Amino acid sequence: MGSLEGLVIQIQGLSSSAGDISRLHVTLKQAEESLRSESTRLYPILNQLDPSNHSLGYLYILDACTSASISKEQAATLVPYIARFISLCVPEQIRLAPEKFMSVCKRFKDQVVLLGTPIRGVAPLMAAVRKLQNSSEHLTTLHPEFLLLCLLAKFYKIGLSILEEDIFVVDQPRDLFLYCYYGGMICIGQKRFRKALELLHNVVTAPMSTINAIAVEAYKKYILVSLIHHGQFSTSLPKYTSSVAQRNLKNFCQPYIELANSYSTGKIAELEVYVQTNGEKFESDNNLGLVNQVVSSMYKRNIQRLTQTYLTLSLQDIANTVQLNSPKEAEMHVLQMIQDGEIFATINQKDGMVRFLEDPEQYKSCEMIERIDSSIQRIMALSRKLTTMEEQTSCDPLYLGKAGRERQRFDFDDFDTVPQKFNI
Repeated sequence: MGSLEGLVIQIQGLSSSAGDISRLHVTLKQAEESLRSESTRLYPILNQLDPSNHSLGYLYILDACTSASISKEQAATLVPYIARFISLCVPEQIRLAPEKFMSVCKRFKDQVVLLGTPIRGVAPLMAAVRKLQNSSEHLTTLHPEFLLLCLLAKFYKIGLSILEEDIFVVDQPRDLFLYCYYGGMICIGQKRFRKALELLHNVVTAPMSTINAIAVEAYKKYILVSLIHHGQFSTSLPKYTSSVAQRNLKNFCQPYIELANSYSTGKIAELEVYVQTNGEKFESDNNLGLVNQVVSSMYKRNIQRLTQTYLTLSLQDIANTVQLNSPKEAEMHVLQMIQDGEIFATINQKDGMVRFLEDPEQYKSCEMIERIDSSIQRIMALSRKLTTMEEQTSCDPLYLGKAGRERQRFDFDDFDTVPQKFNI
């Protein structure tokens, strides 16, 4: 125990200046094995340290405490310590040992899930993401962990706050896959289907050398969300999609492809029969709720088709054509679609007639002009960012070396996009 007391004294005495912290870091690395062997006796030491002043030492102690398998009782004891540490720790210190910080945070996530209280981990992990990030453009390994807790706790709106940020720097490919997959699920939970499609599309089209389970599950949801949002689905993927994904994804998602084919006929009865027949498959994939939304969306699509043919139609005719049970049900669908901005129409309550209208937006209001200007500014900023990244890539020695080795495989014109001064 004497060596532990000595280590505590060193942590307390060498946590003020940058030079002291560097020396402490060397000492902590040397003591790592002994700390893990004493993991069950380290809990009292946490009470002797201040996470806001002794962040690096506190991190090493927590890492040792959580390195072995932990029971529910131990998790209940540790969770408050880790949550307080994440809230108070100094970013400059924990960034000296980022791998340890990420490991502790991941174990913290596992512990709150083990306790059945994922909500307790949402705020701490969001703080952990911010402290680990170099900038808001940086995707860390903790992003997917945070989004998973948001999903488990059903705190979708908090998850959306992270998803609104543009990402340009990724630590590990797997982080991007999980970030986009969990992010797509959060957007689905918030009915933000357009953003969900964007994120799921990123998973499906991301570079991959072998097919992976995340991409397969993302493709299933991508099909379903496409049907809900667009009313259609195309099996053709962009040309920049990896050949592995283009060849194999459809083979793993055949029931969903067939669902999309059935949807395209516009026959609600046939679609419902197909869903009922394959219900167990969809349920085992945890997609049955989304499939049911696909079925409901077909009523909307069929009503939208009527707006392209008729100017006026009775609620009874809409119910008959769309295969709804009654004019009242047709009225509820039409009202909801008007409220959501999916169609423009008025309902005459006296005679039960629906009059379909043109889109009233003239695109000349101050609000619309501001929205258009905001979109233009965002696109211009993105263009500048991509230009900068392209220039940095063109200067990268690894890129230039690879381009030089593979030059013989291509025509000279293939390298026209590389600035002349960097040509080999």
